[in-house]
Amino acid sequence: MTNETINKNNFKKDIIIAGVGGQGIVSIASAIGYATLESKLFFKQSEVHGMSQRGGEVQSHFRIANYPIQSDLIPIGNADLIISVEPLEALRYVNYLAPDGWIITNSVPYNNITNYPDLVQVHNEIKSFKNSILFDADSEARKIGSVKAANMVLLGAASEFLGIQFEMFENAIKTLFGRKGDKIIDMNLKALARGKEIFHFNM
Repeated sequence: MTNETINKNNFKKDIIIAGVGGQGIVSIASAIGYATLESKLFFKQSEVHGMSQRGGEVQSHFRIANYPIQSDLIPIGNADLIISVEPLEALRYVNYLAPDGWIITNSVPYNNITNYPDLVQVHNEIKSFKNSILFDADSEARKIGSVKAANMVLLGAASEFLGIQFEMFENAIKTLFGRKGDKIIDMNLKALARGKEIFHFNM
């Protein structure tokens, strides 16, 4: 979807961003926020809820539209997209997913609980949703330079659903990681691009 299309029609995307503390949920939300502002769209984001310390579950609602948004909370059954850095956390919020909504999630578990469910069952449950992309974002990020970039790989895959030009996400990464130097910026740009490739491979 181009910006021209967005401007001519009512446009809205409701997104749940989920994962575990320390996995870069805030960075995903910040990058989407920068890209949204540069696209001259409106957005509202809830605070990151949950145990934000490393190992605790976290989630945020992120709403984008080309008109003012009243609430920062997504109603049950209305989310267009769940972006999750952890597979069990993706399932935690599927009650928010719209019937035609999408799940894009990392397949790698964060074993932060003693009774973590059988991973095959978790994966099969995600795959039971017709609109789902499940892949090993950790491995893809590691190939690029650091597993810490897994969140940007996931964002790259999700970017195709958000109705915002890809260049806006690239600019967002340059802003978000600007103080960390060119090496970190380049790594995250590569992670973003790899996510976009994975999206097209799965479609």
